[in-house]
Amino acid sequence: MCAVVGVFNVKNASKVAYYALFAMQHRGQEATGISASDGSTIRTRKRKGLVTEVFMDEENFDYLKGSMAIGHNRYSTAGSKSVVDAQPIMANYKLGQISIAHNGNLINKNEIREKLINEGAIFQSEMDTENLIHLIARSQKPTLQERIIEALEDIKGAYCFVIQSRKKMFAIRDKYGVRPLSLGKFPNGGYIVASETCAFDLVGADFVRDVRPGEMLIFEKGKEPESIQLYESEPRPCAFEYIYFARPDSVIDGKNVYEKRLEMGKRLAQENPVEADIVLPVPDSGVAAALGYARESGIPFENGIVRNHYVGRTFIEPIQEMRDLKVRLKLSPIKEVIKGKRVVIIDDSLVRGTTSKQIVKMLKDAGAKEVHMKLASPQIKHPCKYGIDTPSYEELISANMSDEEIREYIGADSLSFLSIEGLKESLGHDRNYSLVSFDGEYFIC
Repeated sequence: MCAVVGVFNVKNASKVAYYALFAMQHRGQEATGISASDGSTIRTRKRKGLVTEVFMDEENFDYLKGSMAIGHNRYSTAGSKSVVDAQPIMANYKLGQISIAHNGNLINKNEIREKLINEGAIFQSEMDTENLIHLIARSQKPTLQERIIEALEDIKGAYCFVIQSRKKMFAIRDKYGVRPLSLGKFPNGGYIVASETCAFDLVGADFVRDVRPGEMLIFEKGKEPESIQLYESEPRPCAFEYIYFARPDSVIDGKNVYEKRLEMGKRLAQENPVEADIVLPVPDSGVAAALGYARESGIPFENGIVRNHYVGRTFIEPIQEMRDLKVRLKLSPIKEVIKGKRVVIIDDSLVRGTTSKQIVKMLKDAGAKEVHMKLASPQIKHPCKYGIDTPSYEELISANMSDEEIREYIGADSLSFLSIEGLKESLGHDRNYSLVSFDGEYFIC
């Protein structure tokens, strides 16, 4: 889960990319970067840190001049935490300069990398994104467009790529549309592509449509974006985008994230009723589901936990000790709301169980009479290989314990999950979704 953005034919494109990345900071907090082109040269700035930290000086935008820019917020599912693995990746090759930003995961990255190294390639990072750079550079096709298409034939996985040369920009979504990518347009005629539509709202662009699964968009000055359908397949967008990743004000593949989370909470209440006094959300990703649960169950909704918004998302912290510390720094109970109450606490999902355990203890320490933990998604029993850092089977608590064993471990009075069928009902039956974390159906292999 990363964020990508591409801005084309817009004055001060790097500044627009900066604001778009700021809107999508929730998708990655390890590193950020922007490449910009003025038509003759591509320049790149990137390093570890948040968007506002990396681009705090105006000098960055004086350097990143031009009417085209691509950008990236990093959340590492491949590679290391080194600044070398920050994106975009820029290189010089036979046809000139190129820069690439990528959201997703290439499942055959190790085989491709080994093959390229055996043929003499020298890698500068551990990222799967660099595979595409080498494949493009080694192609003998006469144009960048043809080289990209040929390189894509070699890779497998869930991906959205934004690629720029000095004069053109390309946006590509994998044939299953696992990761989101949308197209927007500015009133002056410039264009933007981004992982989430919330970026459009901030920079003043109008949503045009989602980039179709298997589609490549080509942006060239003086022309309308050209569309090439590279692959045809049944779309399988990632359900976790609606459960956790995306901002609630984003619209992904035609469906508002907030409304889907409300529906998940409603289904959760239908499937798992309980006698209780109040419904509390784990802020912020549990808020909409908790509101849906409260409305359906008739149990009053309360904001009984205060979140410190200056602390990042715990799921995307790479080290367990940091996740544990951030839970304590991030969440504080309102004792006057909780004391003596039978509490239903709603969270989006349960991965390792350590965060849930701390939340239950926090509520009981605040005087809760009972704590009933409800999860607005099914049990996560399988690692995801498509761009989500759900860990190995050994680290997934639902892969190793029964629901009752988990309940005892986290210290809750009851524990329940939304069923897979309930999740499907919430999302709608108009399409199939990637549910690999829940059902283990690895459809890309």
